Amino acid sequence: MSGRRNRGGDDTGDGVNLLTSILVRYPEVATVNFDPEQQLLTFTFILSRSLPDDDLAALRETLLASIDVYNWLEGREVRYATVAQVPGDELTRVEVKRDVESLEREEISVIVEIFRQHLRKDLVTEANEPLAGEDVLFQEEVIDQSLHGLKESGEGRGVYAFRDEGRVLVFDK
Repeated sequence: MSGRRNRGGDDTGDGVNLLTSILVRYPEVATVNFDPEQQLLTFTFILSRSLPDDDLAALRETLLASIDVYNWLEGREVRYATVAQVPGDELTRVEVKRDVESLEREEISVIVEIFRQHLRKDLVTEANEPLAGEDVLFQEEVIDQSLHGLKESGEGRGVYAFRDEGRVLVFDK
């Protein structure tokens, strides 16, 4: 898995680096998608069961309230935040969509921690060795730099990243 920072003029660099580092840093995130037209990131978490409507409503309320409070404390206004369930036959996806403009790495950590606390036994993650402290700091730095780059440029190309047998795969959309 790579967390290299692309320093060239490639307009996909920040998007690729961001998605790769998010998946490396947070094994709970199954996929992440960047939509440059709407400037949205979609984080997908996979659950081993369907969430009853009450559980989904409670998760949604907790996540959205946490996002609002975090951004209020940081003096930012959230442009876009949603939480939706996409049921499947055996697995369920929960998608969290956030605007890039107000998103910060610390908020991503809050979102992941809420999933850990509320859905730990049902959260499907790839069994990887935990990152060492230095690797965590490196991935967090790449996330910070890449988010900043996307905010500054206000553009980029659509990219989609997911895990496959210990690797992070990133595709241009």
